[in-house]
Amino acid sequence: MGKRTTMVAVLTALFAAAAARADDAVDLAAARREGSIVWYSSLPIDVAQKLATLFEEKSGIKVELFRSGGTAILRRFLQERDSGRVMADVLYTADPAATASLAHKGAFVAFKPKNFDKIDDVAKDPQGYYVALRLNMITLFVRADEVAPADVPKSWAALADARYKGKLVIADPSFTAVQVAVVGTLAKRLGWSYYEALRRNDTIVVPGNQQLADMLKRGERLVAAGGLDSYAFEARKAGHKIDSIYPSDGGFAVPGPVAVVQGSPHPNAAKAFAEFLVGDDVQRLVVAEGAYSARRDLPPPAGAPALADIKLTAVDYDAIEREAGAIKKKFNDVFQ
Repeated sequence: MGKRTTMVAVLTALFAAAAARADDAVDLAAARREGSIVWYSSLPIDVAQKLATLFEEKSGIKVELFRSGGTAILRRFLQERDSGRVMADVLYTADPAATASLAHKGAFVAFKPKNFDKIDDVAKDPQGYYVALRLNMITLFVRADEVAPADVPKSWAALADARYKGKLVIADPSFTAVQVAVVGTLAKRLGWSYYEALRRNDTIVVPGNQQLADMLKRGERLVAAGGLDSYAFEARKAGHKIDSIYPSDGGFAVPGPVAVVQGSPHPNAAKAFAEFLVGDDVQRLVVAEGAYSARRDLPPPAGAPALADIKLTAVDYDAIEREAGAIKKKFNDVFQ
């Protein structure tokens, strides 16, 4: 009797596992009948558009893209959700803290796409409520043709030195979601006096990473106090002498989560797109565009160190989520 009970339990578990796999399978025929998806994304516009076009070509499903900074994306999504309107099918923002909080509130569908098991544990929800499209590596950018080798900053702390007065630019955490984690973590480690020192160095604040990179391209500023490294990678490809510096006192690899929105207009197409984003084609493209894949089976971008060789800073995302408003306000108070 005991053996029979054990066998029944095993079979029950197997059937449950099979049912779970079936639930996570993408119904491509149903997705194509839905015909389109709405994607809210804070990815660089050229990357986001490239991925949208590639999905349309491969699936025949149209992608309506709304692209803005991570904070603006979240604000629009929350306003719509609070008003009872679900417009987005898939959400991408480089704010793992806010994404995890929304997952706990039931905003997303539990979905484990193909390749889920290859994504690093720190870059996904174990139940599948979100998975990282990529890791957002934050480095210091330096105009190598304008800054002498001896003057290249090697750490976050070094940027407070008076030698960088009039040379610095920084992105605004009120616009760029990934910057909330960076500012909040560095403020705890170095104190807000660190950002006050950057203010005394006449640091310019710009909305996002694109503007930050553009300032260095034009030579208006020579050092970026933390920026999304894929922008520096793209600038180098275009011939600009911009080097990436991995801070000796700890860089940041912030996951950029993708989530399928609960109650969205195109649920099957949303799953098809989410699975596409962590598939081989997109993830190889992510690496080719200068970002780190969240998948363990793929290499770093060309010329970049392996993730294991970079000193990274641990981020308390729960604390960042609780304190996000205060972080943005304090930053703005310092730089106003």
